[in-house]
Amino acid sequence: MTPEQCKAARELLGWHAERLGIMAGASYHTVRDFERQARRTLPRTIDAIRAALEAAGVEFISDGSDKPGVRLRKASE
Repeated sequence: MTPEQCKAARELLGWHAERLGIMAGASYHTVRDFERQARRTLPRTIDAIRAALEAAGVEFISDGSDKPGVRLRKASE
């Protein structure tokens, strides 16, 4: 998950960084700093953020190019 994907996923859900932090067991500052690439974020923290977004219905997509993206899962999935 890239910082750009994280921010886009959060925006799709209508979540503030604070809510994502709560859902991932991380702080608001950790989420904000990851999205801004302000400091190194531990891989386990990135995994927790991604897991929280996926649990909320976000899919991380990549077509093998350098343009990864995000989308919401369909309700039937």
